[in-house]
Amino acid sequence: MAALRRRLVKRRIRIRRTRGRRLRRALVVLLALLANLVGAAVVAYHLTKIPEPHPETAMQSTVFVDDHGDYLGRRGPVDRQEIPLSQVPRYVQEAVIAAENRSFRTDTGISPRAIARAAWATVSGGDRQGGSTITQQYVKNALLSPEQTLSRKAREALISIKLDRTRSKDEILQGYLNTVYFGRGAAGIQSAARNYFGVDAKDLTVSQGAALASVINIPSYYEKAGSDPKVTAKLVDRWEWVLDAMAHSGAITSAQRAGARFPAFRFYPPGDTDGQRQYLIDAAASEAADRLGITEDQLARGGYTVRTTFDLTAQDATAELAADGTEKKTGEKTAEEKAAEAKAGGKKPAEVKTTGDVRVHTAVVALVPGDGAVRVLYGGADYASQPFNDARDGAVEAGTALQPFSGMKLLAPLTDLTRTAAPTPLRLASAYATAAAHGVYATPYTVAKITRAGRTLYEAHPRTRTAMTRADAGTVAKLLYDRLDAPLATQTGAAGLRTLWQTTYDEHLTLTVALFAEHPAKGKKAALPAPLPYTAGSRSLSVSEGVWSKIAGTAEGHDPAAEPNPGLPTGQTKPILATR
Repeated sequence: MAALRRRLVKRRIRIRRTRGRRLRRALVVLLALLANLVGAAVVAYHLTKIPEPHPETAMQSTVFVDDHGDYLGRRGPVDRQEIPLSQVPRYVQEAVIAAENRSFRTDTGISPRAIARAAWATVSGGDRQGGSTITQQYVKNALLSPEQTLSRKAREALISIKLDRTRSKDEILQGYLNTVYFGRGAAGIQSAARNYFGVDAKDLTVSQGAALASVINIPSYYEKAGSDPKVTAKLVDRWEWVLDAMAHSGAITSAQRAGARFPAFRFYPPGDTDGQRQYLIDAAASEAADRLGITEDQLARGGYTVRTTFDLTAQDATAELAADGTEKKTGEKTAEEKAAEAKAGGKKPAEVKTTGDVRVHTAVVALVPGDGAVRVLYGGADYASQPFNDARDGAVEAGTALQPFSGMKLLAPLTDLTRTAAPTPLRLASAYATAAAHGVYATPYTVAKITRAGRTLYEAHPRTRTAMTRADAGTVAKLLYDRLDAPLATQTGAAGLRTLWQTTYDEHLTLTVALFAEHPAKGKKAALPAPLPYTAGSRSLSVSEGVWSKIAGTAEGHDPAAEPNPGLPTGQTKPILATR
């Protein structure tokens, strides 16, 4: 026992004597390990390159608006439009920061706690963890794949740090706001503002900005806000939380916080958008691509904003007045009706067939004389069933619609007008607009301005040339004025009962309505021309008067019918009606 005791004492003495040396060795090993880790991290940092954004995050859609800036529609693979941060109100930026990463302005681009939680969840197989910084979210969504692995998370952290050190916070926030998903198919703040509130990002209010910021958390759930009471109630709670944080940080004043009201969301999901507006987008897209010297596919993916010349209020009113329809004519007409129809068509009453389905097509064109801006281009009621635009591309028998120009020496581009048996409604409207402008022909156009990221790339200017003498233009006006003494009804002529034209114009507006009918195609049987129904005259007059008054009533109080027209006799101020 004594020997054992002596050995233990010697061991304790030896341990005490060597403790410092062992601690120093352990410290050296630890420091070496840390140095290696730091060195590896430094090397990895320097070797890490900031990748280019994914192709899909670089894709954008092109948006079309009317002459007043009202949303018309879009074209493109992704509902996204890139805008500079200067077009996002400061309070909207701060709302997103309050909702997603309140230390964004001061952090290093990463959240160590969030990274540790996410790494542990990956190793342990637990639920996915959030809490990433705005910089990390941008890197993950726009620069890296969404896979949940430790290597990807490590790379995300390195890129986030490097991004934070090499780019300004504003650059990072701009990239994030232009790519983050908001639900409703909208990638980026600009598309989200339109899809949720029908405005541009620059026009968002404090309440709207806070609502969009609140959506980012669970976009697929919150996108139904406004139509689902449960979703709306939950989003209101988060919206309140965001606004409170904004007020606490000084991003908004106490008065703004007190006056905030939860905004009204647009209904979701939206209805069918094929309709007849696609006719307008087709025309404007073709023209815009031509003006920029690119293809329509490139236009659709380019993130442009195309301001058209259309008056959407008047266009929608036209759609209500002139929607294409199918009219059944199954009953026998009276003897007087048969005789009138036969006389107009040059046949005996017994030879006129009055049974079967008839589809009436209505084409409407309204443009500005001397300028060429097209305000209304109604080419059909349903683009999905008939993509062909009757107003722009349809050849409609003219009959005597061109009679006022007979015997005149017309110059290009109207040279062969009177020899054209079936002009398009757009061309015929352009001819009458030339007369209204005292012989000055203006090339019709549908694109007023093209911008991208706040930069103007194209702006329209009228392209005009003399196509008839001023005297001939005055002759047309005098002729048409004389016809005002007749009843306001559409005359028929060489085109028989197949087509009907009506044109109204003054110095400020030219409006052409064209109607034609067909028996719809059935099976292998092609569509065939058909006589217009007896309601065609009243429809034409109703459309013409309704559209005219709508455009005159929306032109900032200007009434075209009340303005003098030098082409008319002195003192005459009525709009001119040209009928067949």
